[in-house]
Amino acid sequence: MGQKVNPIGLRIGINRTWDTKWYANKKKFAKILHQDIAIEKLLRKKMNDAGVSKIEILRTANAVTINIHTSKPGVIIGRGGETIEALREELEKKFNNKFTVNIVEIKQPALDARLTADSIAKQIEKRISYRRAAKMAIEKALEAGAQGVKVRASGRLNGVEIAREEFYSKGKIPLHTLRSDIDYAYIPAVTTYGTIGVKVWIYKGDIFKRESGVVTQMTTERPTARKQIPVKETRPAGRTKAAKTAKK
Repeated sequence: MGQKVNPIGLRIGINRTWDTKWYANKKKFAKILHQDIAIEKLLRKKMNDAGVSKIEILRTANAVTINIHTSKPGVIIGRGGETIEALREELEKKFNNKFTVNIVEIKQPALDARLTADSIAKQIEKRISYRRAAKMAIEKALEAGAQGVKVRASGRLNGVEIAREEFYSKGKIPLHTLRSDIDYAYIPAVTTYGTIGVKVWIYKGDIFKRESGVVTQMTTERPTARKQIPVKETRPAGRTKAAKTAKK
């Protein structure tokens, strides 16, 4: 039986990097890791309807920088920056550290797997058909420039007694190709008859890198093969002389 691997974890260090970046020794590592988890839980709870996709945490010796990737930056910033300032003060009070909060706008939310999965899950919670929600999300992602999309819904679909799973896909999703840029997310939809899991894979193209690790090209086309130059056959000089003497 095939074991499914998380596409994001599989490609870390190849075509993407970690969401949290810091260094700690053995004594402090567990404490900082649990603090990162608590920070992300708090931020996602506070900004549940703000279209938050990714939260990056960068730590230095004396400060913590948080980059929030969102499709609705105005909701997080608030009028005159009041909301984001109150959020920063709450983080400093709770975790006893100096925080800097930056907002990064997502220009194409349809190409973000977490936002797409969150949209489908919220529609399922509002009793909208999961088939319709999945197919609409796939069409939006393809219109935005995705090369392939796959949506998986599992659980008590439509409230039936026996749980099942259904797949909807369009385009190509090369999960075994490490250079492929695949965004993946899982969001549970909590309904009255049980939890329905929503998984989304979005394939955006291939990322090619040099030996130094710098991204040089992002495309779905395979690199063209080198043209073979025909080589003219040349006879060795000794053989031609021998042929001439034989004729004489």
